[in-house]
Amino acid sequence: MRSLSWLLRMDWRELMASRAWWLLLVMIGPLVGHGFITAVRLYAEASGIDGRPAALPQGLTPLDGLLVPAFGAYDLILTLLFPFVVIRLIAAEKESGALKLMLQGPAGLATQLFSKASVILGGWLIALIPGFIALVLWKFYGGHLHRPETLNLLLGYLLRMLLSAGVAAAAAAIASNAAGAAIATLGFTVGTWALDFIAAGRGGWMQAVAAYTPTAALRVFEQGLFRASTVLVIIVLALGGFALAAIWLPPGRRMMTRFAQTGALLLAVTMLAWSGSLLRASSDLSENRRNSFSAAEEAALRRISEPLHITVYLAAEDPRLMDLERNIISKLARLLPRVEVDYAAQSRTGLFEGADEHYGEIWYEMNGNKVMSRSTTEPIVIETICELARVPAPSQSEENSFAGHPLAARPTGAALIFYVAWPVVVALAWCLFHFRRS
Repeated sequence: MRSLSWLLRMDWRELMASRAWWLLLVMIGPLVGHGFITAVRLYAEASGIDGRPAALPQGLTPLDGLLVPAFGAYDLILTLLFPFVVIRLIAAEKESGALKLMLQGPAGLATQLFSKASVILGGWLIALIPGFIALVLWKFYGGHLHRPETLNLLLGYLLRMLLSAGVAAAAAAIASNAAGAAIATLGFTVGTWALDFIAAGRGGWMQAVAAYTPTAALRVFEQGLFRASTVLVIIVLALGGFALAAIWLPPGRRMMTRFAQTGALLLAVTMLAWSGSLLRASSDLSENRRNSFSAAEEAALRRISEPLHITVYLAAEDPRLMDLERNIISKLARLLPRVEVDYAAQSRTGLFEGADEHYGEIWYEMNGNKVMSRSTTEPIVIETICELARVPAPSQSEENSFAGHPLAARPTGAALIFYVAWPVVVALAWCLFHFRRS
Protein backbone atom coordinates (compact mmCIF):
# COMPACT_ATOMS: atom_id res chain seq x y z
CA MET A 1 0.00 0.00 0.00
CA ARG A 2 2.87 2.36 0.71
CA SER A 3 4.34 1.67 -2.74
CA LEU A 4 0.95 2.13 -4.35
CA SER A 5 0.43 5.43 -2.56
CA TRP A 6 3.82 6.64 -3.77
CA LEU A 7 3.04 5.53 -7.33
CA LEU A 8 -0.33 7.27 -7.28
CA ARG A 9 1.26 10.57 -6.23
CA MET A 10 3.97 10.23 -8.87
CA ASP A 11 1.54 9.36 -11.67
CA TRP A 12 -0.76 12.18 -10.62
CA ARG A 13 2.10 14.67 -10.85
CA GLU A 14 2.98 13.20 -14.23
CA LEU A 15 -0.60 13.73 -15.39
CA MET A 16 -0.63 17.30 -14.13
CA ALA A 17 2.63 17.98 -15.98
CA SER A 18 1.14 16.82 -19.29
CA ARG A 19 0.37 19.62 -21.73
CA ALA A 20 -2.11 17.35 -23.51
CA TRP A 21 -4.04 17.02 -20.25
CA TRP A 22 -4.35 20.77 -19.72
CA LEU A 23 -5.25 21.28 -23.39
CA LEU A 24 -7.98 18.67 -22.97
CA LEU A 25 -9.36 20.47 -19.91
CA VAL A 26 -9.33 23.85 -21.65
CA MET A 27 -11.14 22.50 -24.72
CA ILE A 28 -13.73 20.33 -22.99
CA GLY A 29 -15.52 23.27 -21.38
CA PRO A 30 -16.28 25.24 -24.60
CA LEU A 31 -17.06 22.03 -26.51
CA VAL A 32 -19.58 20.84 -23.93
CA GLY A 33 -20.91 24.37 -23.61
CA HIS A 34 -21.47 24.70 -27.35
CA GLY A 35 -23.36 21.41 -27.46
CA PHE A 36 -25.38 22.30 -24.38
CA ILE A 37 -26.30 25.83 -25.47
CA THR A 38 -27.27 24.68 -28.96
CA ALA A 39 -29.34 21.81 -27.54
CA VAL A 40 -31.20 24.07 -25.10
CA ARG A 41 -32.04 26.57 -27.84
CA LEU A 42 -33.29 23.89 -30.23
CA TYR A 43 -35.24 22.26 -27.41
CA ALA A 44 -36.87 25.60 -26.60
CA GLU A 45 -37.80 26.19 -30.24
CA ALA A 46 -39.38 22.73 -30.44
CA SER A 47 -41.25 23.50 -27.19
CA GLY A 48 -42.81 26.65 -28.66
CA ILE A 49 -40.80 29.48 -27.12
CA ASP A 50 -41.95 33.05 -27.89
CA GLY A 51 -45.28 31.80 -29.22
CA ARG A 52 -43.77 29.73 -32.01
CA PRO A 53 -45.48 26.51 -33.10
CA ALA A 54 -44.47 23.61 -30.87
CA ALA A 55 -43.63 20.06 -31.87
CA LEU A 56 -45.48 17.07 -30.49
CA PRO A 57 -44.55 16.78 -26.80
CA GLN A 58 -44.06 13.00 -27.13
CA GLY A 59 -40.97 13.69 -29.22
CA LEU A 60 -39.34 15.99 -26.66
CA THR A 61 -37.10 13.81 -24.53
CA PRO A 62 -34.08 15.05 -22.54
CA LEU A 63 -32.05 12.05 -23.73
CA ASP A 64 -32.22 13.04 -27.40
CA GLY A 65 -32.72 16.75 -26.92
CA LEU A 66 -30.03 17.47 -24.34
CA LEU A 67 -27.91 14.60 -23.00
CA VAL A 68 -26.66 13.16 -26.28
CA PRO A 69 -25.81 16.56 -27.88
CA ALA A 70 -24.17 17.96 -24.74
CA PHE A 71 -22.08 14.86 -23.99
CA GLY A 72 -21.22 14.33 -27.65
CA ALA A 73 -18.15 16.49 -27.05
CA TYR A 74 -16.71 13.72 -24.87
CA ASP A 75 -16.78 11.29 -27.78
CA LEU A 76 -14.72 13.79 -29.78
CA ILE A 77 -12.31 14.27 -26.88
CA LEU A 78 -11.94 10.52 -26.34
CA THR A 79 -11.11 10.07 -30.01
CA LEU A 80 -8.68 12.92 -30.61
CA LEU A 81 -7.15 14.08 -27.30
CA PHE A 82 -7.59 11.59 -24.47
CA PRO A 83 -5.38 8.87 -26.04
CA PHE A 84 -2.44 11.31 -26.07
CA VAL A 85 -2.82 11.82 -22.32
CA VAL A 86 -2.69 8.06 -21.71
CA ILE A 87 0.21 7.59 -24.13
CA ARG A 88 2.30 10.24 -22.40
CA LEU A 89 1.59 8.76 -18.99
CA ILE A 90 3.01 5.40 -20.08
CA ALA A 91 5.52 6.25 -22.78
CA ALA A 92 7.37 8.95 -20.80
CA GLU A 93 8.88 6.46 -18.33
CA LYS A 94 9.67 4.03 -21.14
CA GLU A 95 11.52 6.60 -23.26
CA SER A 96 13.43 8.15 -20.34
CA GLY A 97 14.59 4.81 -18.95
CA ALA A 98 12.85 5.39 -15.60
CA LEU A 99 10.80 2.24 -16.17
CA LYS A 100 13.91 0.06 -15.77
CA LEU A 101 14.59 1.55 -12.36
CA MET A 102 10.98 1.35 -11.22
CA LEU A 103 10.72 -2.33 -12.13
CA GLN A 104 13.56 -2.99 -9.68
CA GLY A 105 11.55 -1.48 -6.82
CA PRO A 106 9.08 -3.21 -4.50
CA ALA A 107 6.06 -2.36 -6.70
CA GLY A 108 5.51 -4.80 -9.54
CA LEU A 109 4.40 -3.98 -13.05
CA ALA A 110 0.78 -4.86 -12.25
CA THR A 111 0.78 -2.36 -9.38
CA GLN A 112 2.26 0.32 -11.61
CA LEU A 113 -0.38 -0.23 -14.30
CA PHE A 114 -3.11 -0.21 -11.67
CA SER A 115 -1.80 3.12 -10.42
CA LYS A 116 -1.80 4.61 -13.90
CA ALA A 117 -5.32 3.29 -14.57
CA SER A 118 -6.53 4.83 -11.31
CA VAL A 119 -4.99 8.20 -12.20
CA ILE A 120 -6.54 8.01 -15.67
CA LEU A 121 -9.94 7.37 -14.08
CA GLY A 122 -9.44 10.30 -11.71
CA GLY A 123 -8.51 12.55 -14.60
CA TRP A 124 -11.60 11.44 -16.47
CA LEU A 125 -13.82 12.35 -13.53
CA ILE A 126 -12.30 15.84 -13.54
CA ALA A 127 -12.96 16.12 -17.27
CA LEU A 128 -16.61 15.24 -16.60
CA ILE A 129 -17.13 18.39 -14.50
CA PRO A 130 -18.38 20.49 -17.46
CA GLY A 131 -20.89 17.76 -18.25
CA PHE A 132 -22.16 17.76 -14.68
CA ILE A 133 -22.38 21.56 -14.81
CA ALA A 134 -24.58 21.18 -17.89
CA LEU A 135 -26.88 18.80 -16.01
CA VAL A 136 -27.12 21.22 -13.06
CA LEU A 137 -27.94 24.12 -15.38
CA TRP A 138 -30.60 22.04 -17.12
CA LYS A 139 -32.26 21.29 -13.80
CA PHE A 140 -31.95 24.97 -12.83
CA TYR A 141 -33.81 25.94 -16.01
CA GLY A 142 -36.61 23.59 -14.98
CA GLY A 143 -35.63 20.68 -17.18
CA HIS A 144 -36.38 17.03 -16.49
CA LEU A 145 -33.84 14.22 -16.21
CA HIS A 146 -34.76 10.55 -16.08
CA ARG A 147 -32.20 9.07 -13.70
CA PRO A 148 -31.89 5.54 -15.22
CA GLU A 149 -31.24 6.74 -18.77
CA THR A 150 -28.89 9.50 -17.53
CA LEU A 151 -26.80 7.07 -15.48
CA ASN A 152 -26.84 4.60 -18.36
CA LEU A 153 -25.40 7.23 -20.71
CA LEU A 154 -22.67 8.10 -18.18
CA LEU A 155 -21.86 4.38 -17.96
CA GLY A 156 -21.54 4.27 -21.73
CA TYR A 157 -19.00 7.09 -21.74
CA LEU A 158 -17.11 5.45 -18.87
CA LEU A 159 -16.78 2.25 -20.90
CA ARG A 160 -15.81 4.30 -23.94
CA MET A 161 -13.06 5.92 -21.88
CA LEU A 162 -11.80 2.55 -20.60
CA LEU A 163 -11.60 1.17 -24.14
CA SER A 164 -9.77 4.26 -25.38
CA ALA A 165 -7.34 4.03 -22.45
CA GLY A 166 -6.73 0.32 -23.04
CA VAL A 167 -5.97 0.83 -26.74
CA ALA A 168 -3.68 3.80 -26.02
CA ALA A 169 -1.84 1.89 -23.26
CA ALA A 170 -1.22 -1.06 -25.57
CA ALA A 171 -0.01 1.22 -28.35
CA ALA A 172 2.32 3.11 -25.99
CA ALA A 173 3.84 -0.15 -24.76
CA ILE A 174 4.39 -1.67 -28.20
CA ALA A 175 5.54 1.41 -30.14
CA SER A 176 9.08 2.64 -29.77
CA ASN A 177 8.01 6.23 -29.11
CA ALA A 178 4.97 8.32 -28.33
CA ALA A 179 4.53 9.48 -31.93
CA GLY A 180 4.31 5.91 -33.18
CA ALA A 181 1.81 5.08 -30.45
CA ALA A 182 -0.35 8.05 -31.43
CA ILE A 183 -0.38 6.95 -35.07
CA ALA A 184 -1.28 3.38 -34.07
CA THR A 185 -4.14 4.61 -31.87
CA LEU A 186 -5.47 6.85 -34.62
CA GLY A 187 -5.18 3.94 -37.05
CA PHE A 188 -7.27 1.78 -34.72
CA THR A 189 -9.96 4.48 -34.57
CA VAL A 190 -10.06 4.90 -38.35
CA GLY A 191 -10.18 1.12 -38.72
CA THR A 192 -13.27 0.89 -36.51
CA TRP A 193 -14.95 3.62 -38.57
CA ALA A 194 -14.19 1.67 -41.75
CA LEU A 195 -15.56 -1.50 -40.18
CA ASP A 196 -18.80 0.30 -39.26
CA PHE A 197 -19.17 1.56 -42.82
CA ILE A 198 -18.42 -1.77 -44.50
CA ALA A 199 -20.59 -3.83 -42.15
CA ALA A 200 -23.68 -1.63 -42.55
CA GLY A 201 -26.43 -3.76 -44.01
CA ARG A 202 -24.23 -6.80 -44.63
CA GLY A 203 -25.13 -9.01 -41.68
CA GLY A 204 -23.12 -12.06 -40.71
CA TRP A 205 -19.96 -12.07 -38.66
CA MET A 206 -18.81 -8.66 -39.89
CA GLN A 207 -21.88 -6.89 -38.53
CA ALA A 208 -21.62 -8.89 -35.30
CA VAL A 209 -18.04 -7.63 -34.80
CA ALA A 210 -18.95 -4.07 -35.82
CA ALA A 211 -21.58 -3.97 -33.07
CA TYR A 212 -18.75 -3.62 -30.52
CA THR A 213 -16.74 -0.84 -32.11
CA PRO A 214 -16.50 2.27 -29.90
CA THR A 215 -19.02 4.22 -31.98
CA ALA A 216 -21.55 1.39 -32.20
CA ALA A 217 -21.21 0.47 -28.53
CA LEU A 218 -21.74 4.08 -27.44
CA ARG A 219 -24.78 4.34 -29.70
CA VAL A 220 -26.46 1.59 -27.66
CA PHE A 221 -26.24 3.69 -24.48
CA GLU A 222 -27.32 6.83 -26.34
CA GLN A 223 -30.55 5.00 -27.20
CA GLY A 224 -31.23 4.34 -23.51
CA LEU A 225 -30.50 0.61 -23.76
CA PHE A 226 -28.41 -1.30 -21.24
CA ARG A 227 -27.02 -4.44 -22.90
CA ALA A 228 -24.98 -6.85 -20.79
CA SER A 229 -23.10 -8.19 -23.80
CA THR A 230 -21.87 -4.72 -24.78
CA VAL A 231 -20.72 -3.95 -21.23
CA LEU A 232 -18.84 -7.23 -20.84
CA VAL A 233 -17.18 -7.13 -24.27
CA ILE A 234 -15.95 -3.55 -23.82
CA ILE A 235 -14.56 -4.37 -20.36
CA VAL A 236 -12.77 -7.43 -21.76
CA LEU A 237 -11.26 -5.40 -24.61
CA ALA A 238 -10.15 -2.61 -22.26
CA LEU A 239 -8.52 -5.01 -19.81
CA GLY A 240 -6.95 -6.82 -22.74
CA GLY A 241 -5.28 -3.58 -23.79
CA PHE A 242 -3.71 -3.09 -20.36
CA ALA A 243 -2.68 -6.77 -20.29
CA LEU A 244 -1.01 -6.32 -23.67
CA ALA A 245 0.84 -3.32 -22.26
CA ALA A 246 2.07 -5.51 -19.37
CA ILE A 247 3.53 -7.95 -21.90
CA TRP A 248 5.41 -5.37 -23.96
CA LEU A 249 6.52 -2.85 -21.31
CA PRO A 250 9.26 -4.81 -19.46
CA PRO A 251 12.59 -4.29 -21.23
CA GLY A 252 14.91 -7.18 -21.93
CA ARG A 253 12.17 -9.73 -22.59
CA ARG A 254 12.78 -11.94 -25.62
CA MET A 255 10.77 -11.10 -28.72
CA MET A 256 9.61 -14.67 -29.21
CA THR A 257 8.32 -14.73 -25.63
CA ARG A 258 6.41 -11.52 -26.23
CA PHE A 259 4.86 -12.85 -29.42
CA ALA A 260 3.86 -16.10 -27.74
CA GLN A 261 2.28 -14.30 -24.79
CA THR A 262 0.56 -11.85 -27.15
CA GLY A 263 -0.93 -14.73 -29.14
CA ALA A 264 -2.19 -16.42 -25.98
CA LEU A 265 -3.67 -13.13 -24.75
CA LEU A 266 -5.43 -12.45 -28.07
CA LEU A 267 -6.89 -15.95 -28.01
CA ALA A 268 -8.15 -15.49 -24.44
CA VAL A 269 -9.60 -12.05 -25.19
CA THR A 270 -11.32 -13.39 -28.32
CA MET A 271 -12.87 -16.30 -26.44
CA LEU A 272 -14.03 -14.11 -23.55
CA ALA A 273 -15.43 -11.46 -25.88
CA TRP A 274 -17.23 -14.11 -27.93
CA SER A 275 -18.70 -15.64 -24.78
CA GLY A 276 -19.77 -12.20 -23.57
CA SER A 277 -21.45 -11.42 -26.89
CA LEU A 278 -23.76 -14.40 -26.35
CA LEU A 279 -25.37 -12.80 -23.29
CA ARG A 280 -28.96 -11.77 -24.00
CA ALA A 281 -29.67 -9.86 -20.79
CA SER A 282 -30.69 -6.28 -21.55
CA SER A 283 -32.91 -3.57 -20.15
CA ASP A 284 -34.68 -0.66 -21.78
CA LEU A 285 -33.88 2.28 -19.50
CA SER A 286 -35.27 4.98 -21.77
CA GLU A 287 -38.19 6.84 -20.28
CA ASN A 288 -40.31 6.53 -23.44
CA ARG A 289 -39.49 2.79 -23.89
CA ARG A 290 -38.21 3.40 -27.40
CA ASN A 291 -36.39 0.06 -27.46
CA SER A 292 -39.44 -2.04 -26.57
CA PHE A 293 -42.75 -3.09 -28.03
CA SER A 294 -45.95 -2.50 -26.14
CA ALA A 295 -46.77 -4.83 -23.25
CA ALA A 296 -49.40 -6.68 -25.28
CA GLU A 297 -47.06 -7.18 -28.24
CA GLU A 298 -44.23 -8.39 -26.00
CA ALA A 299 -46.58 -10.85 -24.28
CA ALA A 300 -47.53 -12.30 -27.67
CA LEU A 301 -43.94 -12.51 -28.94
CA ARG A 302 -42.69 -14.19 -25.76
CA ARG A 303 -44.89 -17.16 -26.62
CA ILE A 304 -42.72 -17.86 -29.66
CA SER A 305 -39.99 -20.41 -28.92
CA GLU A 306 -38.69 -21.12 -32.44
CA PRO A 307 -35.85 -19.18 -34.12
CA LEU A 308 -36.82 -16.58 -36.69
CA HIS A 309 -34.93 -16.08 -39.97
CA ILE A 310 -35.38 -12.78 -41.81
CA THR A 311 -34.22 -12.16 -45.39
CA VAL A 312 -34.16 -8.47 -46.29
CA TYR A 313 -33.99 -7.22 -49.88
CA LEU A 314 -33.19 -3.63 -48.98
CA ALA A 315 -29.98 -1.69 -49.59
CA ALA A 316 -27.88 -0.51 -46.65
CA GLU A 317 -28.74 3.16 -47.21
CA ASP A 318 -32.44 2.61 -47.85
CA PRO A 319 -34.46 4.47 -45.16
CA ARG A 320 -36.83 1.49 -44.93
CA LEU A 321 -33.95 -0.72 -43.81
CA MET A 322 -33.00 1.81 -41.13
CA ASP A 323 -36.58 1.83 -39.86
CA LEU A 324 -36.72 -1.96 -39.94
CA GLU A 325 -33.50 -2.37 -37.95
CA ARG A 326 -34.29 0.32 -35.40
CA ASN A 327 -37.99 -0.35 -34.84
CA ILE A 328 -38.30 -4.08 -35.49
CA ILE A 329 -35.13 -6.19 -35.65
CA SER A 330 -33.38 -4.69 -32.62
CA LYS A 331 -36.51 -5.17 -30.51
CA LEU A 332 -37.13 -8.71 -31.75
CA ALA A 333 -33.57 -9.70 -30.85
CA ARG A 334 -34.30 -8.85 -27.22
CA LEU A 335 -37.42 -11.04 -27.07
CA LEU A 336 -37.14 -14.05 -29.36
CA PRO A 337 -34.75 -16.95 -28.61
CA ARG A 338 -32.86 -16.45 -31.87
CA VAL A 339 -33.12 -13.98 -34.74
CA GLU A 340 -31.02 -14.39 -37.89
CA VAL A 341 -30.96 -11.64 -40.50
CA ASP A 342 -29.73 -12.11 -44.07
CA TYR A 343 -29.21 -8.96 -46.16
CA ALA A 344 -29.69 -10.05 -49.75
CA ALA A 345 -29.46 -6.70 -51.58
CA GLN A 346 -26.35 -6.28 -53.72
CA SER A 347 -25.80 -2.50 -53.56
CA ARG A 348 -25.59 0.08 -50.77
CA THR A 349 -28.01 2.65 -52.19
CA GLY A 350 -30.59 0.55 -54.03
CA LEU A 351 -30.32 2.74 -57.15
CA PHE A 352 -29.29 -0.21 -59.31
CA GLU A 353 -31.72 -2.75 -57.89
CA GLY A 354 -34.55 -1.85 -60.27
CA ALA A 355 -34.07 -5.02 -62.30
CA ASP A 356 -34.39 -7.17 -59.19
CA GLU A 357 -38.03 -8.12 -58.81
CA HIS A 358 -37.43 -9.06 -55.16
CA TYR A 359 -36.14 -5.66 -54.07
CA GLY A 360 -38.20 -4.29 -51.21
CA GLU A 361 -39.34 -7.72 -50.02
CA ILE A 362 -38.85 -8.90 -46.45
CA TRP A 363 -39.17 -12.65 -45.94
CA TYR A 364 -39.87 -14.16 -42.53
CA GLU A 365 -39.16 -17.88 -42.05
CA MET A 366 -39.94 -20.09 -39.07
CA ASN A 367 -40.18 -23.90 -38.87
CA GLY A 368 -39.95 -24.19 -42.65
CA ASN A 369 -42.83 -21.77 -43.22
CA LYS A 370 -42.19 -18.54 -45.06
CA VAL A 371 -44.17 -15.37 -45.52
CA MET A 372 -43.32 -12.16 -47.36
CA SER A 373 -44.11 -8.57 -46.49
CA ARG A 374 -42.99 -5.20 -47.78
CA SER A 375 -44.03 -3.25 -44.73
CA THR A 376 -41.68 -1.91 -42.06
CA THR A 377 -44.55 -0.70 -39.87
CA GLU A 378 -44.45 -2.20 -36.40
CA PRO A 379 -48.09 -3.41 -36.03
CA ILE A 380 -48.07 -5.06 -39.49
CA VAL A 381 -44.76 -6.82 -38.89
CA ILE A 382 -45.88 -8.06 -35.46
CA GLU A 383 -49.08 -9.44 -36.95
CA THR A 384 -47.13 -11.14 -39.76
CA ILE A 385 -44.73 -12.84 -37.34
CA CYS A 386 -47.52 -13.96 -35.02
CA GLU A 387 -49.43 -15.50 -37.95
CA LEU A 388 -46.26 -17.28 -39.07
CA ALA A 389 -45.70 -18.66 -35.56
CA ARG A 390 -49.41 -19.45 -35.16
CA VAL A 391 -49.60 -17.29 -32.07
CA PRO A 392 -52.62 -15.06 -31.43
CA ALA A 393 -51.70 -11.52 -32.38
CA PRO A 394 -52.44 -8.70 -29.93
CA SER A 395 -55.81 -7.16 -30.60
CA GLN A 396 -54.50 -3.62 -30.62
CA SER A 397 -51.35 -1.78 -29.63
CA GLU A 398 -51.35 0.16 -26.43
CA GLU A 399 -51.15 3.91 -26.64
CA ASN A 400 -47.80 5.40 -25.71
CA SER A 401 -48.24 6.91 -22.25
CA PHE A 402 -45.10 9.04 -22.54
CA ALA A 403 -46.21 12.67 -22.51
CA GLY A 404 -42.85 14.27 -23.23
CA HIS A 405 -41.10 17.07 -21.37
CA PRO A 406 -41.36 20.41 -23.22
CA LEU A 407 -39.19 23.23 -21.87
CA ALA A 408 -39.17 26.70 -23.37
CA ALA A 409 -36.08 28.04 -21.58
CA ARG A 410 -33.06 30.03 -22.66
CA PRO A 411 -29.49 29.01 -21.72
CA THR A 412 -29.03 31.95 -19.37
CA GLY A 413 -25.48 32.26 -18.06
CA ALA A 414 -24.25 29.13 -19.83
CA ALA A 415 -21.99 30.98 -22.25
CA LEU A 416 -20.29 32.85 -19.41
CA ILE A 417 -19.68 29.62 -17.48
CA PHE A 418 -18.40 27.45 -20.33
CA TYR A 419 -16.64 30.01 -22.55
CA VAL A 420 -15.11 32.29 -19.90
CA ALA A 421 -15.21 30.91 -16.36
CA TRP A 422 -14.10 27.37 -17.16
CA PRO A 423 -11.00 28.32 -19.24
CA VAL A 424 -10.03 30.88 -16.59
CA VAL A 425 -10.32 28.32 -13.78
CA VAL A 426 -8.25 25.79 -15.77
CA ALA A 427 -5.60 28.43 -16.52
CA LEU A 428 -5.39 29.41 -12.84
CA ALA A 429 -5.09 25.75 -11.83
CA TRP A 430 -2.29 25.28 -14.37
CA CYS A 431 -0.42 28.34 -13.04
CA LEU A 432 -0.85 27.18 -9.45
CA PHE A 433 0.48 23.71 -10.24
CA HIS A 434 3.54 25.00 -12.08
CA PHE A 435 4.21 27.60 -9.39
CA ARG A 436 4.20 24.89 -6.68
CA ARG A 437 6.29 22.62 -8.90
CA SER A 438 8.92 25.28 -9.47
